[in-house]
Amino acid sequence: MSKIVPVILSGGSGSRLWPLSRELYPKQFLPLASDRTMIQETANRVNGDEFAAPMVICNELHRFMVAAQMQEIGITPQSIVLEPMGRNTAPAACVAALIIIENAPDATMLLLASDHVIAHPDRLRTAAITAHEAALGGALVAFGIKPQSPETGYGYIKRGETGAIEGCFNVDQFVEKPDMETAKKYLADGSYFWNSGMFLFSPKDYLDELGKNNPAMVEACRASLDAAEVDRDFIHLDADAFAKSPSDSIDYAVMEHTTRATVLPVDLGWNDVGGWGALWDIGDKDAEGNVTVGDVITRDVSQSYIRSENQLVAVQGVDNLVVVATDDAVMIAHKDQVQNIKEIVEHLKSEGREEHHTHTTVHRPWGWYQTIALGPCFQVKQIVVKPGGAISLQYHHHRAEHWVVVEGCARVTCGEEVSDLSVNQSVYISIGTTHRLENPFDEPVKIIEVQTGDYLGEDDIVRIDDTYGRV
Repeated sequence: MSKIVPVILSGGSGSRLWPLSRELYPKQFLPLASDRTMIQETANRVNGDEFAAPMVICNELHRFMVAAQMQEIGITPQSIVLEPMGRNTAPAACVAALIIIENAPDATMLLLASDHVIAHPDRLRTAAITAHEAALGGALVAFGIKPQSPETGYGYIKRGETGAIEGCFNVDQFVEKPDMETAKKYLADGSYFWNSGMFLFSPKDYLDELGKNNPAMVEACRASLDAAEVDRDFIHLDADAFAKSPSDSIDYAVMEHTTRATVLPVDLGWNDVGGWGALWDIGDKDAEGNVTVGDVITRDVSQSYIRSENQLVAVQGVDNLVVVATDDAVMIAHKDQVQNIKEIVEHLKSEGREEHHTHTTVHRPWGWYQTIALGPCFQVKQIVVKPGGAISLQYHHHRAEHWVVVEGCARVTCGEEVSDLSVNQSVYISIGTTHRLENPFDEPVKIIEVQTGDYLGEDDIVRIDDTYGRV
């Protein structure tokens, strides 16, 4: 049997679940519905004999997080394709199809969002096998979710006549997001399904149909792949070529035009986690209908979602609220207003603030750092370097640094001297001195870094050598 290649689309701006998700750390990298992150859950649910190793398509800025999170669950992607800018799902699928058709022309490709919740992954695997059979016969299959309620936030697919494969139907039409009255009619009708954004088809059939309607997209994607740079497991698409691709979704670019569109109705316990209200919907509720995560105390509170990532959050005498506290922001909204959180994010951007962009904890390929204190001419961070990790060999024009090891053992380059430091040992790095922090040992190393100087920005890093190919 030919294989199904899962293609995991990992985009997103991190605005709908702010302040927990950020531009540099969107929701798919967070453990929102289980102990694993959403992208890890996505990869795990299509990890079986029927499936080839997954392909992940993501933003350049997220490449190391994708690689690290796949490594944590023991999955090695066949490739991680890096988009220089977002162009919606149709170009991403086009690039994936071009790669797959070269390496496995008999395979089909399963397009999956990285940030969906599926309560019944066994049903998804069964449905994928059915869709695979239909795709081998030329169908382009959309997974339609059996609606549980009249939703206005989803597009719908209306099924037509029975297809060639049992359980599949020809698509009668794709329908835009309806108003509430129309959504109620769709629910009562029984022939309408939520458009999940999950698709399965052969790469050749997708490219053929896309080429009929949008040859410029195929040409741009092919050119971006031909000129791509390959760096370890990463495929860096050429930015100039990719920028010439029109931006469009799979629905608009292909599925609404092809005569081979097929819908496979499924009941997966699916949720696209489109905002904080969705996390309340799928969360475990107490007797008052509250979902609480972290260090939370409630009194006379009902039907609310309350989450703390760090400090104690105490809430009293309110109903139908969403309260989310991180170490640098607190967001409070009525559940009916959480879809408007993106307006707050846009305001933060317009004010030139950083809270929309990144957390105080910033992940790097070698580990992570967290800002503990920041003031005029000083900054204090804790830095954790994972085993085998190393920051770049670098120097600074404007700041000096003092490192103190508080856990583990660190190998430190300071100028011409290389030494191993253990707990309570320290090193001072003057302005302009070449330095590097490495961890060749078996346990993570944690240091406290105190920076002093007239400018402390991250762009005051001059890299001389970097293990991860950064400049």
